[in-house]
Formats: sequence, structure tokens, C-alpha cells
Amino acid sequence: MPSVTTTSRPSASAIGRPTATGTADQDPARFAAQVRMYAGRAGVSPQLLMAILYNESYKPHDPAFERAWQRIKPDAAFGVANMHKAAFDETKKGRDFADRSWQELPDDPGLAIEAASWYLHDLAAGLPARWTAPYSRNELLALGYNAGPANMQAFARGVKPGATAQSYLDRLRAHWATAGHVTQSRG
Repeated sequence: MPSVTTTSRPSASAIGRPTATGTADQDPARFAAQVRMYAGRAGVSPQLLMAILYNESYKPHDPAFERAWQRIKPDAAFGVANMHKAAFDETKKGRDFADRSWQELPDDPGLAIEAASWYLHDLAAGLPARWTAPYSRNELLALGYNAGPANMQAFARGVKPGATAQSYLDRLRAHWATAGHVTQSRG
């Protein structure tokens, strides 16, 4: 069973609010403080979480856009961390945000970051003690975030990632240094 951590619930704030032109600032660096806080509470690397947010920043994270897209693609992911409903619903069990809804993710970046942190925590619990694949722990967790826990375990056993998962890993590596700098220098 996942550990339970009591946290204060951040509200949707000016962070990520659309600008006068109607587009939201898409640079995940604006969430550095929340990333450090929630990654720390979940016991995961803030650099990993930030690199994942960079990977997931490929689409506009505007609440209206996300809800419109969901009408076209019902299995779409929500929030700045692009979390699917099933992953959110499983992750929230026993946690301080258990009463929250996946539908809130587009409006509450803090909730999305908190849920992503705990999802990474849960993925880490599913990693084998040793693996034969040439990936670091953080790379396997990122692959799990993208492709799911069963695929993460297969990759740990040496199964080669497909094109989509490999592309995700390549982008994670490309964002790694920036994610580290942002999580160390932003207030």
C-alpha cells in the first residue's frame, strides 16, 4: 500500500493562467518550487519530475483546450503532467488528494504535479532490485511514466523500447540538464 503523506493542497493560481493573448506560458520551469516540494514528499528526483514535465509540455496545457480535446479523444491525458484517468485514480488511493477528481488536473497544476510525483513513487516500488537493461533508475521510471509499469519492468529485463518509448527517453535525456538547472536555481 502506498504511504500516505499529508500535504497542503495548492489552488489553481496565476501559475499557468492564460495570458492576454490567450496562450499559457508552457515552460515547466514556472513549477520548479512545486516540483521540488512534491518530489521531496514522494521521495523521487525533482530533476526527473521536471524532465518529465518538459517531455509532457508538447501540447498546450489550457483547461478549455484539454477538455475540448477530450471530447474528440476520450482517453486523452490531463494536466501539466499529462496523466491518464486510470493512472490518476490508482495513484490517489490512500493519499491526501484521494477526494480529488482527475477532471481537476487541467485547472490545478499543483494537483497534477503532486499526482505525478506519487505515480513515480509507486513506479519506483515496482522496479526490480537489479536489472539487466542499460538504463538508470530514473530512465526506467520515465519509461514507466510513459509506457506503464508492466512495460517498465519489461525494459528492466532487457526488452528494447519501441519507437515511441525510445523517443520519450531521448527527449528526457535532452531535457535532463535543463531540468536539473531549473530545479536547483528556481525559487
